[in-house]
Amino acid sequence: MVVVEVVVVVVVVVVAVVVVVVVVVVVVVIVVVVVVVVVVVVVVIVEEVVIVVVVEVVKVVVVVVVVEVVVVVVLVEVVVVVVVVVVVVVVVVVVVV
Repeated sequence: MVVVEVVVVVVVVVVAVVVVVVVVVVVVVIVVVVVVVVVVVVVVIVEEVVIVVVVEVVKVVVVVVVVEVVVVVVLVEVVVVVVVVVVVVVVVVVVVV
C-alpha cells in the first residue's frame, strides 16, 4: 500500500504544480493585456503617428497571449494524461496486491 500512497502524493504534487503554473500564466496574460490597454490609451492621447507602432506591439502581444493559452491547454492535457496513467497504475497495483 506504500506504493499507492507514494503515487497519490506524486499525483497531488504534479497537479498542484500545474495549477500554480496555470495561475501564473493567467496572471501574466492579464497584466500584459492591462499594460497594452494603458499604453494604447496613452499613445492615442499623445500622438497618432505612434499608433502604428502600438498596433504592431498589440499584434505581438496577441500572438504571445495565444501561445500562452495554447501552453495552458497543453499543460492541462498533460495533467489529465498523467492522472489517468497514475489511476490505471494504482488500480493495477491494488488488483495485483
